Amino acid sequence: MISVLTIGLVFVSVFLAAFHTPQAHRLPVAVAASDKTAAHFDVRLQRVSPDGFQVDRYPDNASARRAVEHRQAYAALLADGGKPKIVYAGANGPAVSALVAPLASLCTGCHPSEKRWPVIDILPLSSGDSRGLSVFYASFGLVLAGFLFGQMTYQVAPRLSFGQRVSSLALFAVVGGLATALIASTAFGAIPGPFLGIAGLVALMAGAVAAATILLIRIFGPIGVLLASIFMIVMGNASSGGVLPPEFLPGWLKPLASVMPPGVGVRALDGIAYFHHDGLVSGVVVLSAWIALCIAALFFLDRIAASAAILHAARP
Repeated sequence: MISVLTIGLVFVSVFLAAFHTPQAHRLPVAVAASDKTAAHFDVRLQRVSPDGFQVDRYPDNASARRAVEHRQAYAALLADGGKPKIVYAGANGPAVSALVAPLASLCTGCHPSEKRWPVIDILPLSSGDSRGLSVFYASFGLVLAGFLFGQMTYQVAPRLSFGQRVSSLALFAVVGGLATALIASTAFGAIPGPFLGIAGLVALMAGAVAAATILLIRIFGPIGVLLASIFMIVMGNASSGGVLPPEFLPGWLKPLASVMPPGVGVRALDGIAYFHHDGLVSGVVVLSAWIALCIAALFFLDRIAASAAILHAARP
């Protein structure tokens, strides 16, 4: 009972501390404009939200637009020739869209007849995911499944050999990835992108969480279940931000977004779905490293246990 209550209270505390009033922190905004226009725009941004935006200058409209498309910026002021406008990626979720909308009223040097800049969504969410929740839901489901798999393999079959445990882990991850891609991408059309890419990322995410859970239980016994639930389920999912980009995370949580399996997995899934593979390489590397290191540690622990058993049996 104490363990379950602890998990629940940690979950409530972490998620409320992180998301009860989410605020953007230095959200990158690309600007392709004259020095005067860029300076005025920056000043007005700071008045709207003193620490909310970070202006990054780009040489022309095309490079600023590419920054939005590759998630290097969340919005862009395109004023390098032609009629100025604001572009953004609705695929970043409702919070970013709501934050970007008021930027249109920051028109500097506009003709008296023009009160606002036009605002254009150049990367909208898919029609099957109007609120931008599907990537997080798919990730959370397999993260939870990975935790449960790791827990149950030790409860139901504690004496599995190392090879059997690794084989079952691989089978679980592959089947989970394929099934999730089939449901989220093919059946509902909620996550656009290549089927095998989605399946592969989900499989790596599930495998990383399952491997970490198995290792923690192997080292700490029953307490490992509590530790895995706190680190993988609570802290891991919180670090992903849900439908919020990392710039909305508080300072104490943001560093985990680039190392915890749910955080890197969600970013990589968003990348292959909308943002020209943003975060894909780092996601694959980090998730693979989690799996490899956990499996290596399990192998090392099994070898130590086997050697100890042989020495014990050899004693008279």
